[in-house]
Formats: sequence, structure tokens, C-alpha cells
Amino acid sequence: MDQRSVRDILAGKTYFIRTFGCQMNQHDSERVSGLLDSYGCLMALDPAHADIVVFMTCCVREAADTRLYGQCNSCKSLPPSPSGKRVVAVGGCIAQRDGEGLLTNVDNVNVIFGTHSIAHVAELIAEAFRDGKRHIRTNEHEDTDAMSMPWHRETQYHAWVPIMTGCNNFCTYCVIPYTRGRIRSLPLDEMARQAAHLAAEGYRELVLTGIEIASYGRDLPGALTLADAVETVAAAAPQMRLRLGSLEPTVITEDFCRRAAATGRVCRHFHLSLQSGCDRTLARMNRKYSTAEFLVCVERLRRYFPGCALTADMITGFPGETEEEFEDTIKLIEHVRYDALFTFIFSPRGGTPAAKMEDPTPKEEKNRRFDRLCEVQNRISLEIHQNYIGKTMLVLVDGKDGDQLTARTEGGRLVRMHGDDALIGQFVHAKITGCTTWSLVGELAE
Repeated sequence: MDQRSVRDILAGKTYFIRTFGCQMNQHDSERVSGLLDSYGCLMALDPAHADIVVFMTCCVREAADTRLYGQCNSCKSLPPSPSGKRVVAVGGCIAQRDGEGLLTNVDNVNVIFGTHSIAHVAELIAEAFRDGKRHIRTNEHEDTDAMSMPWHRETQYHAWVPIMTGCNNFCTYCVIPYTRGRIRSLPLDEMARQAAHLAAEGYRELVLTGIEIASYGRDLPGALTLADAVETVAAAAPQMRLRLGSLEPTVITEDFCRRAAATGRVCRHFHLSLQSGCDRTLARMNRKYSTAEFLVCVERLRRYFPGCALTADMITGFPGETEEEFEDTIKLIEHVRYDALFTFIFSPRGGTPAAKMEDPTPKEEKNRRFDRLCEVQNRISLEIHQNYIGKTMLVLVDGKDGDQLTARTEGGRLVRMHGDDALIGQFVHAKITGCTTWSLVGELAE
């Protein structure tokens, strides 16, 4: 279908997008939103007022599948759409993984588009409106440059810049290499162009994101690395705060830390994909480092970025994990003292080696370990937050929650405080007056 026909069908239609999962999914949603905007569609505030409902999915955890099925089925009970006809579309990793098989669990989906077919979503939706049939596209390789698509940014002060996609690591528990494909890196000149454009538009903070940004540049000529990407963006947008997405410990070298710190733009918050504090478990996961090597990375970050906040992913209940191995993880958490953890009970994903591993540990035991993991980390998080009380910090006000403003410190800590809505999108100084386990309480500093 040609673009004019797509516009004729979609112009004036309303759409709603619900996103599950990681920063890449959120960025993909911005791309889909921008594409629909370009064809004259209008964003709706909820599914009930949308002609087009799009679900951008994540398949890292089994709960994501169940949640998607519930969300799709709930569309059946929505009132008639403004145009009298509604198209339900599913994109992202579940769509790429399952394709037409998704319809065995949800029978009211009209469009399914995989991670390599985002650029075609408007055409697929228009076809569904025109003929009432199901349209599915789950190419194994991207045949159109999604990076050239328009986007609809969620805010005017914070933006993601996807510098790569795909993953070559093949961790035994992870389905991402099968749904996102191999590494594809954004060339440095295009990265600089995007960063400079966002700076000119008034954005205050950029996040370099991707499926596994530590591998940036391995597919490009010139032996480029993540440090090259950081220096490029910092030079192109020197007035902006720069955040890094999730990092593999293997990228935290002396060279990377020295060069990133020298830019003076990198926020002192680093999220490290640890997963376990036990070497035997890490080996079964096919991770590429030991706990001793990980601790060297932590020391480097704290030396080059004093006072930096550290967060990590942690899985408990991985197949074969013993009580001793679990205790190794607890000991590492106590030693490192993370600011926060993203904790998960192992969820087997079909098609991965871990799904076939013998797993004798009962669910009740996994739940007990998970609860203890959270208890230990929550205590540490609260202790760290209590040390912020009385300090004045520079924060970026990013929104509202009820009658309070929300803001983020350089270290990524959430701050709640009272203030005028006009401060949203601005850097202000906040004096920290209190805390909870998960956030800080502050007031505007004089």
C-alpha cells in the first residue's frame, strides 16, 4: 500500500500505546507513535477512546506473556471506538518470537509486527482497517532503517538515543538474541547528529540505550567502543546530562572509566547486569566474568566516579542454585551495598538452554530466597537513603505524582517534593529532608 493510501485511511484515527519492558521497548513505542503521528493520527489518553490500540511487548519474563494476554482480552469489553472500528496491534519481542502463534492465546489481535518490522506498522494497521483481515510481519532481519523513522518523545527534557540493538552474548536464560537478532550499532556521525539535534531542541538529559550497549561498535569498522560513543555524544551535546543504559561488567575497563569521566557529562549512576553473586551460577548462565572481576569493576567506577550510585539485576532460583550459591549472592550484595536492585525469580523461556536445565528447587524455596534477597537489599537501600538527609542536590524535575513534583538526582534517585508545575523539565537544587526505602523526600533549596 502506498503512503497516500495509508494516510487516507489513518488520518484522524486515534491511537493508544501501552509499553512493557525495557528502554528499547519504550523507544520503539516512541517510534511507532511518531510514525502514526506522521500519518495524521491523534494520541488518545486511554484504550477506550482509541481506534488503534498497540501493545509493545517484552518476553524476558513469563509474567509479561500473561499480562499481554489479559490486556488484549480486556479490549473486547471496551466501548465502540470513535471511528466505530478498532484495530488491536501487538509488537515487540513477544510478537517477534511467537508471530501467528500469538493468536492461540488472543483471538482479537488484528496486527502482529516483530522487532524488525516497526517501520511497516502504519501500513499493516491501514491494511487491517481496509480489509478487516489479520496482517502479520515478523522478518528475521530489518529491511528498512527504523532509525530514520520519526518519533514522538514522551517528554521535552529527557530523551533516549538508541546506539545499538541486538545481542551476541547468548546467556543461557535469555531469549533476546533470538528476538532482537545480532548486534547492529549506530554510526558515530549519526549519533552525533541526533545528540546535537536534541540539544538544539532543548532536551536536558540523554540516555545512551540499547539491548547491550557494552558491545557497541563491534560490528563497525575501526574497532569502536562504548567509550567512543560517550565521547562523541558528550562533544555533540556538551551542555546536556548524559546517562548510560545497562552495562555489562566486561566494559568497565580502566580506559572506559578514564575516558567517560574525562567528559564531565556522565551521570554518576551505573546499572550493571550482574545476575548472580556466585561464580558457579554465573558459569551456568554463560556470563563472561567472575565475581572477583565484577568487584574490580565496582572499585574502578567508585574510584573514577566518587559517590556514584550502583544498581544491578539479580536472579534467584536459577536452575541448580543451591543454598550455598544463594548465600554467595547475599554476601556479594552486603559487600557491594547497591543503591537498589532489580530482583527476579528465574522464569524459563522456551528456546533457551536454561529452560532445559534440571531444576529441582521447589517454588516455595525460590520464593523464600527471593523474599530474603529483597529484605537484605531494602535494608541497605534505606540506610543509603538516610545518608542523603540534610544534603542539597541538583535534580532534574521530570513530572508529578499526585500533588508532588518528582525529580531525579544525578545518581538516578527519585526525589518527591512540593513546587510549581512550571519547574517540570528544569534543573533545581533540592534539600533532602527525609526518605523511604525507594525514594527521597526534599524541598526546594533557597
